[in-house]
Amino acid sequence: MSAELRTERQDRTLVLTLADRDTRNALSEQITAAGVEALSVAESSEEVRCVIITGAEGNFCSGGNLQQLSENSRLGPEVQTQRLDRFHRLIEAIRTFPKPVIAAVEGAAAGGGCSLALACDLVVASRDARFSLAYNRIGLSPDGGATWQLMQALPRALVTQLIWLSEPVTAEQLHVHGLVNRVTDKGQALAQALDIAQRLADLAPNALASSKELLNQWPSRSLPQQLDAERDSFVDNLLHPNAAEGITAFFEKRPARYR
Repeated sequence: MSAELRTERQDRTLVLTLADRDTRNALSEQITAAGVEALSVAESSEEVRCVIITGAEGNFCSGGNLQQLSENSRLGPEVQTQRLDRFHRLIEAIRTFPKPVIAAVEGAAAGGGCSLALACDLVVASRDARFSLAYNRIGLSPDGGATWQLMQALPRALVTQLIWLSEPVTAEQLHVHGLVNRVTDKGQALAQALDIAQRLADLAPNALASSKELLNQWPSRSLPQQLDAERDSFVDNLLHPNAAEGITAFFEKRPARYR
């Protein structure tokens, strides 16, 4: 079975499924390139309101393909640098994508797979999910923005422990720290993610996009700068037709019909 990124529309949600049974859905160049392309197409589609990233065969993603990494190490730094740049373009595409991206995690989310899940806006994970950053165990350091994502949410000492000791953590452990939003029974992560996606699809896309941008940009701003950004975003959304629809629907006690 060759590595592939399966795409499927479920109502207003695009489901992207990493599929490579032989490697527990390791990150390949084909998968990362297909992911960037799929997000680019979905961004311009008014029919897609949300994206879910998940894995096939009971696992999310095992990270980098060690066989490929071993081969790349013999070809010089340029080859691996280019490969990582392609993976990192996918991470950046998820973070800057103006629509919600949800990770539905079952089984292993290891190395780059853990980074991929953490890059998503929301994470739904089953109780059997295991998140690990075992880079140091094989003489490597993290990639995919794992250090940036973890340092946003956890104390430095805890992040250091996760990386240095390479101990897998459960969905419930990460839920306690706010890195996993929902914990489900085994096999139910995608169904729960689809339920959340449906709720998000009913909201105003412009307001969701503005909120995501505000959350993404806050680390680089002072409080006055963030206040200015919130002001500008609020005014822009107030003048959007969706605000008029939302306010009218509130007073008429009916569901809003956003576009």
